[in-house]
Amino acid sequence: MSKTSEIYRIALSKLNGIGPIRAAQVLSKLENINFLFESTLQEIKIQTGLSESFLRALKREEAINLAEKQLDFNHKNGISTHFFLDSTYPRRLRQCIDAPIVLYCRGEDLLNSRRMLAIVGSRMHSSYGTELIKELTLGLSESGVVTVSGLALGIDSVAHDYSIKNNIPTVAILGSGLNQVFPKRNTKLAQEILAHGGALLSEYSVFSKPVRENFPVRNRIVAGLSDATIVVESREKGGALITADLANDYNRDVFAYPGSVHQQYSAGCNALIRQQKAHLVTNSSDILSMLGWDKARPRQQELSLPVNLTPEEKLLISILKQHESLYMDELVIQSCIPTSQLHGLLLGLELKGQIGRTSGTKYRIN
Repeated sequence: MSKTSEIYRIALSKLNGIGPIRAAQVLSKLENINFLFESTLQEIKIQTGLSESFLRALKREEAINLAEKQLDFNHKNGISTHFFLDSTYPRRLRQCIDAPIVLYCRGEDLLNSRRMLAIVGSRMHSSYGTELIKELTLGLSESGVVTVSGLALGIDSVAHDYSIKNNIPTVAILGSGLNQVFPKRNTKLAQEILAHGGALLSEYSVFSKPVRENFPVRNRIVAGLSDATIVVESREKGGALITADLANDYNRDVFAYPGSVHQQYSAGCNALIRQQKAHLVTNSSDILSMLGWDKARPRQQELSLPVNLTPEEKLLISILKQHESLYMDELVIQSCIPTSQLHGLLLGLELKGQIGRTSGTKYRIN
């Protein structure tokens, strides 16, 4: 890829007035991203249907200048850039309608790991929460999982720390540029994450300061990057509950540990369970079992498909054989079968005993 194309990809995320959703819509109408930065406003207007006043307000030159500085910083500091159309972009996150256009990553390439679990909770937590994470990470240590959290104080930090202690690669999602770890007291933890085969990830440029508004927004990456989200401890309101709601919106599994009705740090988890927004779990075995990760299922290498399967059903079987399990959204993308039709096909395959569900939302070969 040329340096110019790299700059344009980063510049897209810096255009004034264009967020992730609008950027994706604009790109879908263009033959390539270069057109957006090298054509006249009139030409872009004709191609995209956007008004000339809106296009003029994008400030393309300013965006290009910022992108050049970002790319230079990336090259000097070993930071990789992941554009949402690239094969290296997190496949789980790409399914989310508000996925960032560009991600910046320092550390190991873990973004498309086979199994990814988000562990979140309150900044203020109890010893009960710490003990839960100790057991959780110990139980996950042999499962091939990568953990994801937000590098915040409290449960996030404990989750990263015990992931490292149990030799689990962990990914920290920052609410600032990768050159500004926040809170500063977690700078050493961030270094340890990198030293132990983990990664730091952010959608924010090197020029972005850790402002309060960024942190609830980055939670969508925590949820979207992961197969499931585990809420360890949470008050009645807080970022962990935002992450849980986002995971539900993305059709991902949510798990929560119950706690005492008299303990403020368990109020949020108890509410999630009571409102049926999360599966109640008490240990790592519950989570592995619900996700179907508790034991290796032998692949049916030479499965002879019954003659009564339709071509569409055979296609779905073929796709599922290539994966441990898939969400319905993933099956829609890979099979090109409309959601309305896919529901009936999956139900039929379940009734025929060909497929099953891991925890209600993911499908797998029986």
